[in-house]
Amino acid sequence: MPLARVVVVEDDPAIRRGVRDALVVSGYEVVEAPDGGAGLEESVRLGVDLVLLDLLLPKRDGLEVLAELRKIRPALPVIILTARGGEDDRVKGLRTGADDYVVKPFSARELLARVEAVLRRSVARPAEVMLARLGKALVDFQRREIRWSKREREELSETECALLSFLVTHRQRAVSREELLTRLWGVGPQGIETRTIDMHIARLRSKLQDSAPGHSPEAIVTVRAQGYMAGPDWQLVASEGEEP
Repeated sequence: MPLARVVVVEDDPAIRRGVRDALVVSGYEVVEAPDGGAGLEESVRLGVDLVLLDLLLPKRDGLEVLAELRKIRPALPVIILTARGGEDDRVKGLRTGADDYVVKPFSARELLARVEAVLRRSVARPAEVMLARLGKALVDFQRREIRWSKREREELSETECALLSFLVTHRQRAVSREELLTRLWGVGPQGIETRTIDMHIARLRSKLQDSAPGHSPEAIVTVRAQGYMAGPDWQLVASEGEEP
């Protein structure tokens, strides 16, 4: 049985074959897509566990595919494959909802480490925190969503869910960016830019506060020279019955 089913969306045949071979040898099932249109079509199929998405694609741009994919499958893990020096593209990708990115040229070892880390985050959230409340917002880590009422809700990606769960679980202290990279991404600080953490934090803050203006106190506090910390008003919730 394969470890996971991965869609590789890459228009360069040589890179696509190299990625496919590295994944297959490591035990993954791979579906290839040479353009954005085919990539989106394959990514929304049932049974897909992860998408590796190039940004510069024919037919449909990678960022366009990512934005559409987030509407259809908001929790599906996506790793961006991007050319060296494309910082703006990486930032846009993270803001659009990517879980991670790998800069070309990359080694098979680095790619596999990122794939393993993202997939591990998708199934390894701390079991002790299933529901948490901040003001009028209830965060359901199992369903990966924020709810203010039965009709008012916001989806969380796998990475956002894992990151927020970790901060809430360790809410008594500040957590450094380096610890988050090691514990959630599975890599040391030298393996990925700390800006990745900052972008995910910004998205979480936006979802917890901007989606329901005035409803929520500060969700995540920046602690100077230390990192990030869950705000003081977070409360663990025992059951659905305590939903606001």
